[in-house]
Amino acid sequence: MGNAAPDTWTNANEPIRTPVTPEPVQAAATGVCTTLARFLRDDAPVAVTAYDGSSAGARDASLRIEVRSPAALSYLLSAPGELGLARAYVTGALDVVGDLYSVLRATSGVVEGLDTAAKWTILRDLGPRHLRLLPPPPEEAPSRLRRTLDGLRHSKGRDSRAIAQHYDVSNRFYELVLGPSMAYTCACYPAPDATLEQAQFHKFDLVCRKLGLRPGMRLLDVGCGWGGMVAHAAEHYGVHAVGVTLSREQASWAQRKLRRRGLDDRAEVRHGDYRDVTEHGFDAVSSIGLTEHVGARNLPAYFRFLAARLREGGRLLNHCITRPTTHESHRTGPFIDRYVFPDGELEGVGTIVSAMQDNGFEVRHEENLREHYARTLAAWCANLDAHWDEAVREAGLRRARVWALYMAASRLSFERRRIELHQVLGVKPAPSGEASMPLRPDWGG
Repeated sequence: MGNAAPDTWTNANEPIRTPVTPEPVQAAATGVCTTLARFLRDDAPVAVTAYDGSSAGARDASLRIEVRSPAALSYLLSAPGELGLARAYVTGALDVVGDLYSVLRATSGVVEGLDTAAKWTILRDLGPRHLRLLPPPPEEAPSRLRRTLDGLRHSKGRDSRAIAQHYDVSNRFYELVLGPSMAYTCACYPAPDATLEQAQFHKFDLVCRKLGLRPGMRLLDVGCGWGGMVAHAAEHYGVHAVGVTLSREQASWAQRKLRRRGLDDRAEVRHGDYRDVTEHGFDAVSSIGLTEHVGARNLPAYFRFLAARLREGGRLLNHCITRPTTHESHRTGPFIDRYVFPDGELEGVGTIVSAMQDNGFEVRHEENLREHYARTLAAWCANLDAHWDEAVREAGLRRARVWALYMAASRLSFERRRIELHQVLGVKPAPSGEASMPLRPDWGG
């Protein structure tokens, strides 16, 4: 996270108590620090301390990893890769003093988790007692998923429950993290020194310009979140906008916002599934951050549905996180799937483009905003850091730690091109081939 109040990771609201460690385990603590320090870069400004006070690394290091309990090693060794790291951090058995993002960036293999060779090294040095299985934190969803996310993957009912699990946390928590725009998608920075709010405004404006919106047009925004795109298009482009979200909390917040801004006569946000929209003849459709929840198998049906909602010459702007290639697994890793976005899937942009052009659209423009998402996440991390105590009161310490880890690791993934963010613009051409598009893009940057 940011640089504010680094020690508040463990003292806010729910203090984590360091256990009394038996003598045989205390004797191994020096080995804990020495072993874990092997996985730091030689020049990493990170020190490691263990539960008995032993340490490794530079004493004047600005960043520190604290192994606060033997449970940290059990989590790291018994769970696959990133899942063990998440369990250790979320429970407080493993902690960070200083900037979490900087620690992740400096620690070799931390984001991906310990590989088999690293685990064997720890076992050899510290003994097999750390292989014991520990129950996962209650914030993790494996058993809860089986109980509450029953039904076919990406069915309407299961999608609704998955979205509620992520978004129906606390609107106030999201206000603290996202800022006044309440936009939970990649911003677009018009200049290096632009603020988050300026960048979110610019993102919505860019989408409106790519869609060619003009007064009196009709816009459908699927997966509309807290209604940022709907409000922007209605207020600044004079359109009649309909937004749809599966989150009841988002819909209620957005409806109140539209009323306060005097936009509810030409803009609405519905609580429901985009597949239940029956209207046709929209001039434009925006999909900002929904495709990640659709599923690769469902992309053809998804784009056919959106094409069917549009008039001839209508445009679709699809904005989503993607894989850097089309060869990688669509499924997200276990940390994201169990703690953050249940059932999320990411495809390569080539897969997105193919699905669009095979199901009713002519693709006219595409761009990658990967670096912009890294900047967006840095701003969200700084917001969470600055409002840490209130965020913990709203969502609880462990859930706040989930978001801290998820956003810092995601920032690093965008920077290292593990994931990307693409906007793809398509048009529904007439049978004659007429697309009603400008000869050259006229929307600027």
